[in-house]
Formats: sequence, structure tokens, C-alpha cells
Amino acid sequence: MARPFFSAVDGVPPLILEEAAQAAALRGVPLARILHTEFHVPRERLLQALSDYYGCPVIEYDERLPIPPELLAGLPGDRLAESGWFPVIKGSDGTVQIAASDPSDPAVLAEVQEILGPGKYKFLVALPDDVQWFIQDFLHAKVGKLIGTERTGLAFWRNIMAQWRTRLACYRTDMARARTALAFVRMGLSFSAISRALLSSERFHVPSVLSYAVLVIGVIIIFCALPVYLRVRGSRLTPPRHQTLVEVTAATLLFLEDFHDLEHTGAKKPSLKATMLARLVDFLANYCTILYPVPASLERTHLARERNVLAAQRTIAGCYRTIYARARTGLAFIRTGIACLGVGIGLTGYFGLSFYSIFDVILILSGLLMIIDGLLWYMPVRKEQAELPRTRSAVLGS
Repeated sequence: MARPFFSAVDGVPPLILEEAAQAAALRGVPLARILHTEFHVPRERLLQALSDYYGCPVIEYDERLPIPPELLAGLPGDRLAESGWFPVIKGSDGTVQIAASDPSDPAVLAEVQEILGPGKYKFLVALPDDVQWFIQDFLHAKVGKLIGTERTGLAFWRNIMAQWRTRLACYRTDMARARTALAFVRMGLSFSAISRALLSSERFHVPSVLSYAVLVIGVIIIFCALPVYLRVRGSRLTPPRHQTLVEVTAATLLFLEDFHDLEHTGAKKPSLKATMLARLVDFLANYCTILYPVPASLERTHLARERNVLAAQRTIAGCYRTIYARARTGLAFIRTGIACLGVGIGLTGYFGLSFYSIFDVILILSGLLMIIDGLLWYMPVRKEQAELPRTRSAVLGS
């Protein structure tokens, strides 16, 4: 079979084809693998040569292929690997399509009818490695828990959580911008307070021009910083609630629950935390186990599950960082508001009521507004607890 097949591979010099055939025979590996890995013949060209030689369509390995469970039940993986075939599709009319490395072999058809029973069959030619990948991925898991499709689903959820972490990072960046703008507002109010003190002081005489210049500088700083803060406040005062992150991570845990068939993991410990996000963090610990499965081909899937658990942890940690960034922003406003309120009251009490008391009133009102605004940032997130598993202290403690 080798010679007619490789002679149909277009664009490959005969000497290379002969050398590849000899290497495949000596090593006992498929000729297509030698041509592809060592002589860099594209898979498309190899598949076209197989299709031309056998006169049937081709199929490539795809872990997302929804193979019906009834086709997989009771399949002897060792026999299929030796014969080089695998059932991949079942049509609405009952026709079963078979991926085979040699569709012309009558022994393959006989074995198909022996294992799957009499029926209508259609053969598709596939590269030998693709047939082996089908067998490894779809027969090393229980029916209904298909490893290939599972990895695709796990990757899908990891992408969702990565997108959320990116959004949360953007929120934290904007909150940092708001705190920076707040620092400039605080500076402007400080200049205004200094100007008020200079204008009203009887012991320390300063030219009025200088006092008003300080006031103008403070007002300019305030009006330059306020738009930045207001833009952030308008778009980030109500970021995605942590409940949304709870739903995303809970969906991941539900997915893991369906595919995470562990043994000897111990009893699951209940969580008594006050908030759903904190309880969800505790539940993650039930899935944090590095496995070394047998056969080794399963390890890739188990590690994919582990990556999803770690991604869920990072997502929750990112949610906590965003929550505390918001709390930190609110506390910064409260702190600044209390300072402005205290300075305004102090100036009024020290200098008494006068024309310049309007600055004191502005400081007092600004302080009150900052305190109220800070509470709006801080109060919604004050009840959250951050007790993530797999922290350094938790690892050392265990």
C-alpha cells in the first residue's frame, strides 16, 4: 500500500518519497508521519493524496466532534488502534461514518460489522495519527464525559474569565485615575485654604495679589481635575457587581462538577462565610488537586481542569482587588472630606464670620460632598471577605 500512496503525493521528489518510505518501514511508524514531521509535507497534501488514492472523502481529528455516545459504548480501544479505524459520525438515516487509515482493507469492514453490528457504513480516510487521537481522546473517558469536547468547554470558560479579569483591570485603572484626580482636587482645596488664611491673617501680612494668585492656582487645579473624576464616577460608580462574577465562576464550578470525577479527595467542608463570593472561594478548594492519571494521555485534560480552577481563583481575586480598589477610592474621599470639613470649620472658628467666610463655606460643603460620595463608593463593598485558598499563609499552614 505504501508505494501507490506516496507516489500520489504531489510536489514531493521521488528520492524523498523513497527515503521516507524506508524510514517508516525501519521504524515501524506511519509513512504519513515521516513525510509530515521530517520532510514537512503539509497535512492538506497528504490528505489529498489519500483521498485520490482511496477515492473517498477525508476527515481530520477534531476534539469538538459530537460523536454519539451509543457509538462509543463498549468499543475495544486496543483493537481499534491496531486496525486503524474509529466511528465518528452517525447520520439521520442511521449511516455510520468510519474514519480509517486504510478504508480499502476488507478486514476493517469485517471488524466494523463485528463490533458495531450490521448496518450502513461509509468510510472516510484519515491520517493514522488522527485515528489514534480519536481513540485516545474519546475512549479514555466514560461515555458522556468526552475528554476532547471537555477541553474545548474548559478553554471556553477560561476565555470568559480572562475577559472578566481584563474588564476588572480596566475598572481598577479608572479608579486609580479617580484617586489621582482626587489628589489634585485636594491640592487645589489646600491652595484655597492657604489663600483664605493669608487674606484674613492680621499678623502675617501678604500682598493681596499674592493671596489671590494662590486662590486662582487652587481653583485652576480643581477645575482641571474635576472632569477626570466626574468621567470616572459616571462610568465606574456601579461596576459589574460581584454577583456577576459569582455567576461566572459558579458556572465554571458546575462544569467542573460534571467532569471532575475524583477519588480519595476527602469530605467536602461546608463554608460558613457571610457572602456568596466568600463561600464560592471556599468551594474552590474541593477542586484544587494536581492529578497524575493513568493512562498518561488523560493528564492533559486533568491539567486543563486545574487551569480552570486556578483561573476561577484569579477571577475571584481580581474581583476582590476591584472591590477593595473601590473601597480604597471611597475611603480616600472620606479622608479628604473630613480634612476639608475640619479646615473649613477651623478657619471659621479662628477668623470669625466675614466676607472671606464664603471660602470656609465652600470648604465645608466640599468636605460634606466628598464624605457622602466616599460613602457611596465604600458602603456597598464593606461586607466582603477575602479568604482565598492557596495563599502563601494557607499553604504554609497546611
